Amino acid sequence: MKYYIIAGEASGDLYGSKLINEIFSVDKNADVRFWGGDNMIKSGGHNVKHIKELAFMGFYEVLKNITTIISNINFCKNDIKEFNPDKIIYIDYPGFNLKISKWAKNNGYKNYYYISPQIWAWKENRIKTIKKNIDKLFVIFPFEKEYYQEKHSMEVEFYGHPLIEQIDSFNSSNEFLKKNKISKERNIITLLPGSRSQEINSMLPIFLTLKKYFSNYEFIVAGVKNVNESVYQPALDLDVKVLYNQTYDLLSHSKIAIVTSGTASLECALFNVPQIVCYKTSSFSYFIGKSFVNISFISLVNIILKKGVVKELVQDNLTEDKLLNELSNLLSGNRISDMLSEYSKIYSMLSRKETSKKIVNSIIG
Repeated sequence: MKYYIIAGEASGDLYGSKLINEIFSVDKNADVRFWGGDNMIKSGGHNVKHIKELAFMGFYEVLKNITTIISNINFCKNDIKEFNPDKIIYIDYPGFNLKISKWAKNNGYKNYYYISPQIWAWKENRIKTIKKNIDKLFVIFPFEKEYYQEKHSMEVEFYGHPLIEQIDSFNSSNEFLKKNKISKERNIITLLPGSRSQEINSMLPIFLTLKKYFSNYEFIVAGVKNVNESVYQPALDLDVKVLYNQTYDLLSHSKIAIVTSGTASLECALFNVPQIVCYKTSSFSYFIGKSFVNISFISLVNIILKKGVVKELVQDNLTEDKLLNELSNLLSGNRISDMLSEYSKIYSMLSRKETSKKIVNSIIG
């Protein structure tokens, strides 16, 4: 059977790699063609476009790159037509994927959407497109299943969150500290400034201001390879290590994490690392986005638990002074134990066995 998979971001690349592994395990004659990153490439199949060419974040950034985005959409349609897959699997990346799914449905293809667009947070009118064009929708949070059933009378499938199986199978290397010349004498504060160049350029300089106040801690940046390494130069200029594609090893040795909102917030929780969640974008993008958002929190931890467990510093509230104050409070108070206690609830809410395998079996039918 022929499978066409479209992932446009780092988290989608990770989840897509799991799906590809399971597809090849279940379907020995599988022919897989995909848009993804290094993880999906390692799993096999043919990579059409790398995620480093695709990640545009925010309204202003999308407008600025609209010609490239339109070109990618047209290229994707032609590539699907030429490949003629039996199944198309969309992983998150809704702005792009929902456009392709509409075209694909009109052209008789079977559409499977893995990781629901977050219409419960914003752009709820996308439900019309989803209902009309998606043959099966897989969600990764239990509250999403309730949301679709109760609010939109739509049946969706929930088999747990794929991060659980990823983290459960992870074994930290005993040589990690030695290999990266990290001293055991100081606790590590990990900086996770995002997985896209725009995020990193915006967030990393603010995160790095903490270094001068906490000389007894080791600050380390969790870097990703799907961006130009020059975005990490501000860290290198301050003698802050940047470790590429070793985030889980780093989190398993971390005292605290400063995190750009996204999947990384959930990863910190599953590794039991106390965190401060931050987010900042262009003023234009923030102004437009705020008018559409209908949730109280931006971090997945707070959204899942439905309360403010981790501190969020957003847009104008993300300043050097406020970040310093929050980190000082976190290190000196009893908030860490309270946070870890709340974290323990998340695992049980999201944990299911063989998440990726069950999704592939449902897609293959």
